[in-house]
Amino acid sequence: MEGIWYVVGFGFAGVSFVFLTIGLSWLISHRTRGSRGKGLPYESGIDTYGDTHGRFGVSYYLYALLFVAFDIEVIFIFLWALVIRDPIPGLLSSMFLFVGILLLGLAYAWRKGVLTWR
Repeated sequence: MEGIWYVVGFGFAGVSFVFLTIGLSWLISHRTRGSRGKGLPYESGIDTYGDTHGRFGVSYYLYALLFVAFDIEVIFIFLWALVIRDPIPGLLSSMFLFVGILLLGLAYAWRKGVLTWR
């Protein structure tokens, strides 16, 4: 029953950390600093054309997510190749399975038309 105080202490510390962080960010964000131009979406001195809060299409985000997914895949394969000097057939087949699953996902996205820019 002595271990319950550790749980209560960590719970109290976690909750107080959250509220303290939110409170401090609220205090800091409600101060005005600098000129009026600091709050604008640009600081180059050039006026913007049209609405500055334009929306991006869904295809932009899909391309970004695919880039992140395949970028992480490349990093994973590179680190795997550095660690495994002598490729054992079981390890090599597991990497081929990993790449194959990712290629199936890419083929599915391609077939659904996700990769066409409109």
